[in-house]
Order: sequence, then C-alpha cells, then structure tokens
Amino acid sequence: MIGPGSATWRNAVDWRLLLGSGRALLLQVAHPTVGAGVADHSDFRKRPWQRLRRTIDSLMLQEYGGERAYTEARRLRELHKGFKGVDQHGQRYSALDPDAYCWVHATLFEAGVDLHANFGPPLPLAEQHRLYAEWRWLGEVLGIKASRMPATLTGFWEYFRHMVADELADNKSVRDVLASLADRKPVKPPWPHLPDPVWRLAGPVASGVLMTATVGTLPPPFRSRLGLQWTKADELRLRALKRAVRVGMPLVPPRLRYHPMALAARRCR
Repeated sequence: MIGPGSATWRNAVDWRLLLGSGRALLLQVAHPTVGAGVADHSDFRKRPWQRLRRTIDSLMLQEYGGERAYTEARRLRELHKGFKGVDQHGQRYSALDPDAYCWVHATLFEAGVDLHANFGPPLPLAEQHRLYAEWRWLGEVLGIKASRMPATLTGFWEYFRHMVADELADNKSVRDVLASLADRKPVKPPWPHLPDPVWRLAGPVASGVLMTATVGTLPPPFRSRLGLQWTKADELRLRALKRAVRVGMPLVPPRLRYHPMALAARRCR
C-alpha cells in the first residue's frame, strides 16, 4: 500500500498539479477509445472546472487515501462499466478496455514527473524509479493487470514515446478540451465556497495560464500533429510562468498550498 515512507507521499504534489491537468487530459482523450468515451458520456465541455475538481479529488484518494484507495478503485470501475458505444470509425468500444484504462493511468504518472520538471525541482532518477514501482502497484489496485504495464521505468518511457508517436490522434474530444481551455468566459466556480464575483475575475486568468502550461509542455511532435501554434512570445510567457511558480509556490502556507489529503500525507510521511 502507498503510505507513510512511500515516494508518493514524500513527493506529494501541491496545487501546481492544476498546471499539468489540461496536458494530461489532452493526452488521455487523444487515445481513440478514451476520446470516444469522453465524447459520448462526459460532461466536461459543460462543466470543465467541476470535472477537473472531481478528477483531482479521485486522484488524491488513490494516492493518499490508504484503504480508501481500494474503495475508490471499485467506484471508478463500476462507474465506467456502462461507458460503451461506437467510435468515429464504427468500432465498438468500452471505457474499461484494458489498453485505454492502462493509458489513462500512465498519463497521470508521466504528468507528475513532467510537472516536477517544469514547475518545481525535477525528481532525481532514483525517486522516479520508486514512484513508478508504486504507480504500478496502484494500477493493479485499479484493476490493471501487471502484465499490461511496463515492468521498469525505462520500459515505461519507451511505451509512452510509442503511444505519443503512433497511437494518439486528433478527435472531437481533443478539440472539445482545447476549446474549453481557450474559453475565457466565466463559468461556474469549481469550488462552491469561491464567490462568483471572484471567479469572474480569476476564471479568465486561470484559463489563460492553463492554456499556456498545457500547449507549451505538450510533446512537440504531438503539439504539431494537433496544429497548435507555439511562438517565441508563447515560449517567453511559459518561461516566465515557470519562474513565477518555482519561486512563488514554496512561499505559500502549506494549508493553502496543498490539497487537504496531500497535506495530511506530508505531515505523516
């Protein structure tokens, strides 16, 4: 079980994880099966920030919930049982397709490593190895057979590069995610306690920051395949964002910096 003393708890990610959320989601929905399922069954386009909040809460339970990780794993599999249909190529799909389910899990591990590399201190290689071993264990909790996940960190990166180069594709869900990220119109706040007037001011700024972080950190070949422009001015904005986050986030008090479950994990690591 992932718990005190684990690399996952030792490297609990603070709210910087929001900056990697759009990128991870794009990589997920570019998988043909995942993209078809999201297009047919998700309310992401109508409530993007609420959907993001639910995803983060689920991830926190998986990583820092102890025994509750098993309950959350069962809930997720039960939820996805009914997500079936026919994709844009006329092929039947299921959200519990083993390859698709494994890919979604893989993107979340990769997102954590990438997030540390871009917006915080990069993870030492030895720590990445430990994190990946724990991520494989968590994959088995979620119902992914160990044989479907690369056995080593080196194997994982080979798998990830292959998926990005040969399996991911543009589709309706990819375009819906990009449109949601680019939408600067205020929508309902992601957290109920956040006043609407505050969100009307903060929402457009948050969308712009998330769009910069998402497009700027995508694997360049994938970004080009989607036809996303990335200029020198964009790169300068991304560099400024990285510097600001690296310097500013450690100054934020822990109770505001971490999700409550991640904060609890850090306190008993």
